[in-house]
Order: sequence, then structure tokens, then C-alpha cells
Amino acid sequence: MDAINNNVILSSAYLAPVQYFTKLMSYSRVYLENCESYLKQTYRNRTIILTANGPVQLSLPVVDGPRAKGPIRDIQLSYDHQWQQIHWRGISSAYNNSPFFEYYSDDFAPYYFEKKWKYLIDFNLDMQNTVLDSLGFHPDLKLTAEYVNVGEVFGDFDDFRYVIHPKIQKQTFDEHFIPTPYTQVFQEKSAFIPNLSILDLLFNEGPEATGNLKSCIR
Repeated sequence: MDAINNNVILSSAYLAPVQYFTKLMSYSRVYLENCESYLKQTYRNRTIILTANGPVQLSLPVVDGPRAKGPIRDIQLSYDHQWQQIHWRGISSAYNNSPFFEYYSDDFAPYYFEKKWKYLIDFNLDMQNTVLDSLGFHPDLKLTAEYVNVGEVFGDFDDFRYVIHPKIQKQTFDEHFIPTPYTQVFQEKSAFIPNLSILDLLFNEGPEATGNLKSCIR
């Protein structure tokens, strides 16, 4: 299904869920929120992967931690703790036996061994571009130049900044997204778990991931 509007506004996100990437695929122009006040406990600094023990959240630490505030463009990553090692160990453990982990792992490993990213939004955007390279599609992405309140965006924009959320109680029903099941690692332990990090889809489906994304769009 074609998007009702041509433009969409999304938040920055760390290895965003499948739903988020269907929006990148659905719209002619995508604006990533660069000016909002930083929101904790959202996909802006966390992702959800599937491990042998079920879904696990990986969170990016930022300078000032729980007290961090200000425009998201100014939020800095903290390297005080070994989160890169912890995240890569978790991702590797979760997906080492997936069909396409070895094929894509070298593209993502540098994000967990280099410390060249000062700002959270730059890290997220570079990581997102690596995912898009792997998926083989490149939407027209722009950063917002000013903040516009919810409900006040232009009429030809759809706004998903605050409705794609890791907490169920803060999610809004999206009639244009219906997850399409695919084979997951550890599926013998549980039923299909939808809308995990894009890594879950990519490492399990490889070149077929793009087709799965398209099939989720209604």
C-alpha cells in the first residue's frame, strides 16, 4: 500500500525495529528528528534483540545518564563503561548461528570496536545507513531544522516520532504495519516474536529481508 502522504517524520533510533524500517521504505521523503528534547527509555538509545532467554534490550549509555537533557543533536555517547563490548558480545551470542550473521557481521563490528562517534544521533545515523546498504535501498533522508509539536506538522506529513515505542503502553496501533513472520533463531523455544531490531530480520533473512519489509506494509 502506498503511503497516504509523501513525507514522514521519525525519531533517531538505535538499530530500529522492523516497523520503523517499513516507514523508511513507504515514503518519498523521510525527516529524522534532530531538534526534539532527548527522550529516555525509547528507541533513540535502545534496541531489542532475541536471545536464548528471550527478547533483551541493549541500551546506549549517554553522558550524564538519567540526567541527560537537551536537544537530541547535543546528546553525547558515554564511553565510561564497556558497552560496545557488551553489545557486540550479546549480538554475536544471539545471532552467531543465524544464516546470515557471518555475511553481514563485518559491516557492523566497527561500531563496537571504534570510538569515533561523539554524538548519539551521528552513531544512530551511520548505523542506520549501514543497515540500509545491507537492505539495498536508500530513502531520501533529511534532518529536521526546527522542532514542530505533535499535531502541528504540515498536512502532507505523517508523524511517527512518538508512536514507535519499546513500551507497549506507549505504542499506537498502526493499521499500515502488520508483521510478517519469518524463521528466527531459538524459534523452537517460543512462537514468532514480531518487531524486533532490524538486525533480527537481517541476520535471519539476509537478501529476503527487503521482501519481508514490503510484505509488512498495508
